Amino acid sequence: MKYPFSLEKLIEDFEMFPGIGPKTAERLALFTILNLEKEDVERFSQSLLIAKSKLRFCDVCGSITDVSVCDICSDEDRESKIIIVENTKDVITFEKTNQFRGKYHVLNGVISPSAGIGPEQINLDKLISRVEDEKINEVIIATSSSINGEITAMYIANKLKETNAKVYRIGYGLPVGADIEYTDEITLIKALEGKKEI
Repeated sequence: MKYPFSLEKLIEDFEMFPGIGPKTAERLALFTILNLEKEDVERFSQSLLIAKSKLRFCDVCGSITDVSVCDICSDEDRESKIIIVENTKDVITFEKTNQFRGKYHVLNGVISPSAGIGPEQINLDKLISRVEDEKINEVIIATSSSINGEITAMYIANKLKETNAKVYRIGYGLPVGADIEYTDEITLIKALEGKKEI
């Protein structure tokens, strides 16, 4: 016996999310239909629509925000340092450590020759002018230690030679291949302390 078409479609839609396989998608779809009230579903769908229509990338750093310039970029008390990260989740993870009071630059990806992603496909175009215009004296590259993360780090370090900023690669007390977003705060603090000039 097959599920009704509308339920099958809902299961397929849940499978769009990363890490959600067929069984989890089926469980989520059934829970939604059998356990949630109509008002809950309407509120959830409204939240999705509002988030999709209002959220955007910060004009300065590239982090996700609902205004043109995010809170961190608007904060004039931030130090003249930038950490370059792969995504907004990495920003949140660093912010939770309460150890870094500088700014961020979010790449929203990494250079990946095998996937056909070059420097022009990630948020790099504003970086050099940003470092110069904001008089940034220290840049910490905090891309992951994967092959693509390392390629991206080397490319950025090379581009930043044109500036007066000191350029560091985050110290990795992190396992090779690990993503920043899944790393605990203590390991991140140690990684910041172990940064190396490149």
